[in-house]
Amino acid sequence: MIRGMRGIVIQPVTADRWADFESLFGTRGACGGCWCMWWRLKRSQFEKQKGAGNRRAMKRIVDAGGAPGLLAYQDGAPIGWCSVAPRSDFAVLARSRVLAPVDTRPVWSIVCFFVARPYRRHGITVKLLRAAVQYAGQRGARIVEGYPVVPKKGRVPDVFAFTGLVSAFEKAGFREVARRSETRPIMRRGVRGARPSATT
Repeated sequence: MIRGMRGIVIQPVTADRWADFESLFGTRGACGGCWCMWWRLKRSQFEKQKGAGNRRAMKRIVDAGGAPGLLAYQDGAPIGWCSVAPRSDFAVLARSRVLAPVDTRPVWSIVCFFVARPYRRHGITVKLLRAAVQYAGQRGARIVEGYPVVPKKGRVPDVFAFTGLVSAFEKAGFREVARRSETRPIMRRGVRGARPSATT
């Protein structure tokens, strides 16, 4: 368990918390039937199983013992989500030129956030980022990276900020290490005291 400030508690999504994940994502699967599978699938497969198929795919990951991300709770209710896992879990990253690996070191990736509307712009993303670094470090990660969006003008609509904003990553101790696109830097943070791991 990872406790944040002001009563926020952050927990990994495990089989016994699946109902909380479903409750947060709602009937739309967070956005357009995604169920946070967009980064994990080929585009054709994602489109084919959008909605219920993506929900089942995510549930299979959780039921198999994977913990593909973290849920933030307040007063027992799920209010936020952060997807964090080894970079190799995300097929889209493997095909991306803009987000191609910076170097050969193994990393964990933070690829997506979803915060319930009443709790947006209250620092939940920063709390999730800090918890994700801690969570990854407990599993042997030495480097955690993310791919926030940089607004061209003014505020970014929530629907386009699902990878997070640079300002949130900076508050959580990340720094920019590469930028191949004007609006999409790669930001990293080292993990202190990470446990040794055969894969990292």
